[in-house]
This record gives sequence, structure tokens and C-alpha cells, in this order.
Amino acid sequence: MSELLTTEKNVLGGELRACSYSPLTGYFRDGCCATQGHTEVAHLVCIKATREFLEFSVAQGNDLVTPLPEMRFRGLSPGDRWCLHVLRWVQAWQAGKAPQVILEATHQNVLRYVSLSALEAHAADGE
Repeated sequence: MSELLTTEKNVLGGELRACSYSPLTGYFRDGCCATQGHTEVAHLVCIKATREFLEFSVAQGNDLVTPLPEMRFRGLSPGDRWCLHVLRWVQAWQAGKAPQVILEATHQNVLRYVSLSALEAHAADGE
């Protein structure tokens, strides 16, 4: 998935790429981990979910697995891409459960909370 969706920048300094259309992700449900100029938006880390991360997230009270049809959310499965809240990623990283990161689709504002080297250490291969 390499489509450009916005003029916002990713953690590598390039144009922010789309994260996922299926499942449809992003704070604005536009497929992108973008802020659209809003300072309160923090769902900025494009992840590739792993079973270990999803289990950890549920145990922390952030159930990303259970479908919520009323929210048009089918629940995530391992391998799905998703715009995750930056503080949730940091929490998982500190616990040794961080999911893979799609760097080209992860917003540059994430660097306010975590180093590029930490993100690169969890980069999804070939993505």
C-alpha cells in the first residue's frame, strides 16, 4: 500500500503514505494516520498487528479484537494494519510487546514520543 493520501510527513521525512483501507483506519477513517492539522489527534503509528500485541492490548483494556458492528469495526487480526494511538504503541514497546511499524505510513509527530531508532527496530520487513 503506497498511495499518498496527504501532504503530511512520515517519520522518515517523506510524504505520509496510506496505512489501511481494509480495515479502514485512521482517526478520520480515511485510511491514513494523519492529523489533518488537529493537535489532539494521536492515532499516528501505522502498525501491522501481531497476535502477541493484540493479546497484550486486550489485557491492558484496549480491545482491538472484538468486532463492534455499530462502529463499523470488524476487529483486528494478526497481519492487519491499523493507526494506533502513539501512547499505546509506547506502552507496548516498554512492555516488550510492540507491534511492527510501517514507517512510511507513521506520522512524524510520533517522534515527539519515541525515537526513530526504536521505530526502525520494529519496522515491518518489505513494507
